[in-house]
Amino acid sequence: MTKMTILITGANGQLGQCFRELAAGYPAWRFLYVDINELDITNRRAVFSFFEKNAVQWCINCAAYAAVDKAESEPELARKVNVAGAKNLAAACARQDIPIIHFSTDYVYHGRQNAPFREDDPVSPKGVYARTKLAGDRAVLKANPLGMVIRTSWLYSLYGQNFLRTMLRLGAERPSIGVVFDQVGTPTYAPDLAAAVLQIVQKVENKAVERASIAGVWHYSNEGVTSWYDFARAIFELKNLPCRVNAIESKDFPTPVERPPYSVLNKAKIKAAFGLEIPWWRESLEGCLR
Repeated sequence: MTKMTILITGANGQLGQCFRELAAGYPAWRFLYVDINELDITNRRAVFSFFEKNAVQWCINCAAYAAVDKAESEPELARKVNVAGAKNLAAACARQDIPIIHFSTDYVYHGRQNAPFREDDPVSPKGVYARTKLAGDRAVLKANPLGMVIRTSWLYSLYGQNFLRTMLRLGAERPSIGVVFDQVGTPTYAPDLAAAVLQIVQKVENKAVERASIAGVWHYSNEGVTSWYDFARAIFELKNLPCRVNAIESKDFPTPVERPPYSVLNKAKIKAAFGLEIPWWRESLEGCLR
């Protein structure tokens, strides 16, 4: 019996490596991992040729230009990867009637509100990164009727560049650091997100949910709410690092791109549709650091 093949693009990135780690739990499936050296998603011809040569049943796109501040000086590259690349994959999948799962960001919401953002709330991206991610979301949904866009927030793991790894490094090097307390959201442990996606794929394959029902925009982050300051405190507490965390305001830590002040995501839709149980951010952090 031929194994079902799942293509993971951007496979060397943070999220891609989490899928690699979880793949052993799905021995009935074949995972095909590609990064830019194997497939340049910004090259439309190469993408269509790849899908013609490889029998793929699902595409999970982890490829993204995610350097938020650097994107301001590299807008063309950010657009190529986040918009053109995403569109190429979605269109190639659509030609073969293949679902695509594409990841997006809380940065598309920049409104000042106190209730978690729902999928149909107004978007207001600031900066090149946020605008190109939103344009990529729309391109995926337009190109493929089986396009699933999952917006997430504050992604971290032991792989790649992320807040956790930065804090572990700084906490070991410095006696104290300043971390903003006026930006609120939810840390998302990347393996939790990857596991949820594979559960969704499994439910579709087992016909527990309709294939067409995955289409559209969805939210996934861990449960709960915190600030970057509290997140840093939790990391140092769990790792017994003596580094002192000083609470500072965003205006005291200027960056080329303004960060969303509030980016808590409402996950009621994805939980109800796929029966997902989402862990609390603190429990996932403890599991990660263990």
